[in-house]
Amino acid sequence: MKGAEYAQLEAFLAVAERCNFRRAAAHLGLAPSTLSQTVSNLEDRLGVQLFNRTTRSVSLTGAGEQLRAQLQPLLAELERAVEAVADMAVSYTHLRAHETSLHL
Repeated sequence: MKGAEYAQLEAFLAVAERCNFRRAAAHLGLAPSTLSQTVSNLEDRLGVQLFNRTTRSVSLTGAGEQLRAQLQPLLAELERAVEAVADMAVSYTHLRAHETSLHL
């Protein structure tokens, strides 16, 4: 998966969890128009509409519900895996610093 594809999925989940493009954009640190375009690009890539949009509300379509249900646990597991490796790196760095100080 390319970085842009991952960013599209992350953008989709942010909107799906908040049902609001502005709040999702703020969470991701993006302009709402950028987030909207990112989600539209994902919909174009998949060939399916993921959200029902009106001027006052946003809701998931059936396809959007299915994608959210499958993506949420996968991306959560991916984040846990990355955090676990980062924690290992911190532990390793502390261990090496301790070993170095013992040899001085």
